[in-house]
Amino acid sequence: MPELKLVDVSIRDGNQSLWSMTGLGTNQIMQVAPIMERVGFRAIDFTSSTHMSMAIRSHSDDPWERIRLMSRALPGVPLQFISTGFRFISWETADHDFMRLAYRTLMKNGIGRFVLLDPMHDMDALMQVARIVKEEGDAENMAALTYTLSDVHDDAFYANCARQIAASGDFDLLYIKDPSGLLTPERARTLIPAVKKEIGNLPLELHSHCTIGLSQFNYMVGAELGISALHVAVGPLAHGSSLPCASQTIANLKTHGYDVDVDEKALKEMENFYFALARAEGLQSGKPQAYDASYLRHQIAGGVLTTTRRQLAELKLEHKFEEVMAEVERVRTELGSPIMVTPFPQIVTTQAMFNVMGDERYAQIPDQAIRYVLGRFGRPTAPVDANVLDRIMSLPRTQEIEKEPIMMTLKERRGRFPKSMSDEEFLLRAVMPPDLIDGMRSRAPHQLHYSPEVASVIKLLKGMKEKSSPAYFEVSQPGFRLSLSGKAS
Repeated sequence: MPELKLVDVSIRDGNQSLWSMTGLGTNQIMQVAPIMERVGFRAIDFTSSTHMSMAIRSHSDDPWERIRLMSRALPGVPLQFISTGFRFISWETADHDFMRLAYRTLMKNGIGRFVLLDPMHDMDALMQVARIVKEEGDAENMAALTYTLSDVHDDAFYANCARQIAASGDFDLLYIKDPSGLLTPERARTLIPAVKKEIGNLPLELHSHCTIGLSQFNYMVGAELGISALHVAVGPLAHGSSLPCASQTIANLKTHGYDVDVDEKALKEMENFYFALARAEGLQSGKPQAYDASYLRHQIAGGVLTTTRRQLAELKLEHKFEEVMAEVERVRTELGSPIMVTPFPQIVTTQAMFNVMGDERYAQIPDQAIRYVLGRFGRPTAPVDANVLDRIMSLPRTQEIEKEPIMMTLKERRGRFPKSMSDEEFLLRAVMPPDLIDGMRSRAPHQLHYSPEVASVIKLLKGMKEKSSPAYFEVSQPGFRLSLSGKAS
């Protein structure tokens, strides 16, 4: 039997699915990097433009430095960047020259593999992005066939997309991307052969979330049908709405007679580190999911689902979660059944939350929903509900957005900043609030070392330092006792 490879998604997709992209700072990533280098992954799903912005928002970390450091730590493993084409951090479409600069700068800093997907499966747009990447560097291009359920997205649809991708000559491999965990083993048995028939010798990988508990079964089918690599997460970053557990996947594959090219001892070290980090930081571990047919309707992927729960909790509206999920299904249908991949889950879920929290459905409509209806993200898969369309098109805000330029040129963006500014800083400042970038650049250099064993003690000490009133605490365990007290001056 052919040897299977694994692609690790813990840092980007696992972190996004379970910890809302906020759970890992550069110091924590770099602490585990030497272990990851020994495991032998085919690639590391490392970042995206949204993930880069969250590094700044959540940790004041420089995302470019993070890429450079990781690339040096894992010289033989491609770092993967997932992109929805002509978009960088902002949801707004960027012009080709701006994206050309973004892709070139990403490769210069250490990105070695791009996942390219188009939310509408617009093959012309996908080919344009792939050509730009190939013209700007030598990174691998992997095309995404994003799986969803609809009357349109049958095996013939995906086979036709695969045929065009293979014929373009600008892609090195493809993968079936199942972000909402909707793929079943039965469908995998027809879909995978239909795609492989069209792509010749190009490798095909499989990425299936655990959302409804079927991904491990899909992976065994994929191995049987000639999938070259499976996407997995490690330790607490697996299961739940994330992807299958690496160690469990290996055990299942070996039971079925397959070889997996990884160092399992190093993988165990990586797993132990992440579990220790989760305990130290109070982060929840992913749990195996039971089958839940509701996901077949709302189709929300793990990262958006986790973020929605967090947002509702912050608003003290946790009890509204099921109502929001039901509204998501209704809104998605009314907006023409967009495939639930970035940015559409965010648009649909935000509108659903507004509908549930407001006195009237569609009383408040976010700008991105308006832009979607206006076609700024591409043509909707199905027609938008006539009543919803009329309501949106009659809004004064819609008229304002219609008058906006569709995109700003690279020259126009550059003209707003000093000529001496680096490409890295410019790309961030062009699409993010200036105070966030100022804060990132002004922060003191931070230690890249992270020890889960002492993280909680350090937090406690920092908390003590910030208190102005007298404080006392004691830490004790067999053979060790530490008492600290403070007195008001």
